[in-house]
Amino acid sequence: MQYRALGIRGSAPFETILDHLAARGLRAVLMDPDYIAGPDHMVSAALHAERAFADGTARSKTFETEVILYCAWERQIGRANDRMRPKEGSTEYALLIAGDADPRMEDIGVETDPTILAVDEAKIERLGLSDPFLSPEDQALENVAAVDLLKNRAAADQQLNLLSVAQ
Repeated sequence: MQYRALGIRGSAPFETILDHLAARGLRAVLMDPDYIAGPDHMVSAALHAERAFADGTARSKTFETEVILYCAWERQIGRANDRMRPKEGSTEYALLIAGDADPRMEDIGVETDPTILAVDEAKIERLGLSDPFLSPEDQALENVAAVDLLKNRAAADQQLNLLSVAQ
């Protein structure tokens, strides 16, 4: 599957954007760009989500929700959704597209703008990307990968709890 991460801007509502992309045969996830550290952050999350479904380790029922878990660096769906949900009335979004078709965002009055996904000092602080030896973008990728560790730990804790109850 081909994945593309875009910063987009326009007055089209959240649902209109998703409906437009679905009509073009594309799967899409819209998120708050304030919590995205560059396009690779989103693409890496998509690749991890795809692998989680292939391996049977996905925590959610849909690919889109699994992507949100990885982008939010969370293992709890509610917390991830709360963090990544675009703000009410937002006109800027982080958009992950799965598929090959042209999204034709201009058809609904939406333009792409790569600066929306760019990392700035406010994002670095908000996301806690403070390692002086890695770029903020690389730290975001490490955090995406760490979600697998969080999920594995939660599964191990659950197994230990079941063993304790059985004894």
